[in-house]
Amino acid sequence: MEFEKVKKFILKKLKHELPKNLTYHSTEHIKDVYGSAKTLAKLENVEGEDLYLLLTAVLFHDSGFIREQKNHEQVSVDIAREYLPAYDYTPAQIDRICGMIMATKIPQTPLNRLEEIICDADLDYLGRDDFFKIGNGLYEELCMYGIINSETEWNKLQVRFLEKHKFFTKTARKLRKPKKDEYLAMVRAKVKE
Repeated sequence: MEFEKVKKFILKKLKHELPKNLTYHSTEHIKDVYGSAKTLAKLENVEGEDLYLLLTAVLFHDSGFIREQKNHEQVSVDIAREYLPAYDYTPAQIDRICGMIMATKIPQTPLNRLEEIICDADLDYLGRDDFFKIGNGLYEELCMYGIINSETEWNKLQVRFLEKHKFFTKTARKLRKPKKDEYLAMVRAKVKE
């Protein structure tokens, strides 16, 4: 598998082809999730082929936004299946990558350890200091798509989402859950105002 080549290829493709008006699902989001996945993988003792499959899945997991927003995970899988064979990924490796991509669809449904790690990396910001900054980008994007229409609606959506969300890996629960719980209390307070 030619990981470095595929990484360069997909990041260039995302930079040039993702809609410029995306304020959350951008190349920056991909890079952020990539960094989180690398950190989680190290702390969860994932290495070798598994690490490269995980990172490949991260690089492709939101590539579907190039073509559409609504079904972007399935489109991301289609894009991965289209391009990865040219970079010497086997059918079995591609299947594992596609499983990881589909696991990130909300509500997240990971079926194995690597799928748990990509899910936790994808929503790592929920328990970080940049929660509100990144959340504002998602708020703007959801408004643009007409999914929500007001800050009140956004805060109610966040409360529901944060109440249902759970981190899957032991590492993410330890590192991110306490702060996520703080943010949930803060957003709940906003809704009550």
